Amino acid sequence: MQAIDLDAHWNEIRRHAHDIVEREPALTTLLNETVLHRGSFAECLTFRLTRKLVNHSASIEVLHDTFMEAFLHQPAILQHVACDMIAVNERDPACPNVLTPLLYFKGLQALICYRVAHYLWNQKRTEFALYLQSLISETFAVDIHPAAKIGCGILLDHATSFVAGETTVIESNVSILHEVTLGGTGKERGDRHPKVRTGVLLGAGAKILGNVEIGEGAKVGAGSVVLKDVPPHTSVAGVPAQVIGQASEVCPALGMCHKLD
Repeated sequence: MQAIDLDAHWNEIRRHAHDIVEREPALTTLLNETVLHRGSFAECLTFRLTRKLVNHSASIEVLHDTFMEAFLHQPAILQHVACDMIAVNERDPACPNVLTPLLYFKGLQALICYRVAHYLWNQKRTEFALYLQSLISETFAVDIHPAAKIGCGILLDHATSFVAGETTVIESNVSILHEVTLGGTGKERGDRHPKVRTGVLLGAGAKILGNVEIGEGAKVGAGSVVLKDVPPHTSVAGVPAQVIGQASEVCPALGMCHKLD
């Protein structure tokens, strides 16, 4: 992953926030709380997301401190978040700038929160990580196990009902539509969830089950059920999914073309 200039990224976010306030004064409070009154990119993310997660049993102070700890102790998280924000802006025609998904797109918001839960999991704070997973699921309708491994440059588009199990691996530069399941096939334990390689495009409603590999640059059609490995740079579709040809692009995740012919 090429390093992102986080200072420049933060300045761009602030510039967009100022522009929005000028166009739409009704959003001044939101933009001040989220961006303009914050001193850093880490604080911006923390204030936006902890206030969405908090409920009667979750202390806002505890969540705030946890998010700031994760961002400060593992700066790579901020790099990954910035990369995700840029990916959404570049691939989603409904996204006019890098600030918009942080404010409004629950796919990005859920992914940022997962990154904090994953940090907690790696710190052996598994109970807190699982608690944060449950808050994410309740808030965003996205269920990502904190042990799952997810790269950067991820577009989680719309995101409702996305599920990723404990041993899931998603490499960088992957695009995933809503209602995708990366799940197991039953009661087996151990390494039992899909491995999604770089450049993959997963269509809406695709169900990928078991310890199968979706090869680099592959494309999975909407509504497909994948039960076996998908070769790199191929398109699959159907129930069960079958190879129907070569992927039309080297990196379907970037092109976002869902045609399979």
